[in-house]
Amino acid sequence: MTRIINLVSGKGGVGKTTLTANLAYALAELGEEVVAIDANLTTPHLGLHLGLQFVPITLHDVLKGSSNLKNALYPHPFGFKVLPGSLNVNDLQGVDVGKLPEIILSLLGKADYILLDSAPGLGREAASSLSSTQEILVVTNPTMPSLVDALKVLKVAESIHKQVIGVILNRVGRKSYELSKSEVENILGFPVLVEIPEDKNIPKSIAMKRPLLDVFPDSPAAVEIRRLAHNLAGIPFKYKPRKPAFNLIERLVNWMIR
Repeated sequence: MTRIINLVSGKGGVGKTTLTANLAYALAELGEEVVAIDANLTTPHLGLHLGLQFVPITLHDVLKGSSNLKNALYPHPFGFKVLPGSLNVNDLQGVDVGKLPEIILSLLGKADYILLDSAPGLGREAASSLSSTQEILVVTNPTMPSLVDALKVLKVAESIHKQVIGVILNRVGRKSYELSKSEVENILGFPVLVEIPEDKNIPKSIAMKRPLLDVFPDSPAAVEIRRLAHNLAGIPFKYKPRKPAFNLIERLVNWMIR
């Protein structure tokens, strides 16, 4: 059975795209068939995170009816498929956002997991992806403005009877002004599944256009994302240190961007 999981947030900048890219990797590691979709049509960055920013056919082409879905799905070297969006602002013209649920639902039975990197907030793009999803993961930071916006998204999701799996508390820095896990759970009314720490390796992995879990597999954020993947798949998580798949050139690139 295909699980459609929408990663949503009340505001931008909470780390939702990074999480989507790496969660797809982590689930694929567990042997799951995964499709990651960039449902943020205005500012699509999922392809940018995964080295698929210049593909010839994108979700925008499918939504305009100029191409079919099969041609816009790209196999990623790390075992999952990606449906990226276009970075060209001109490709927003003629896009029918209302077709997004139809496209997403057409993938039922063709993957174990469909992960949606939703547009932040409650605009038309976010509403369109929300209407086609089964389950919701709410991504937020441990600050009050982020939680206030996350709460709005949760209320809307509940009002249309979507299943909220839980909350991902992302970019946790353990600062004195940050809200604790228990405070977040009390405010939002849902369990925090994982606390993903602020990780200096994430910007490096994005610059390399590679998943964090591949280039920095033992980094703090990578460990927690793997924990989340195991949670979703119902598999007990036991942390085992891994060696990154660096070659000499990648080591030099990593050194230069430190």
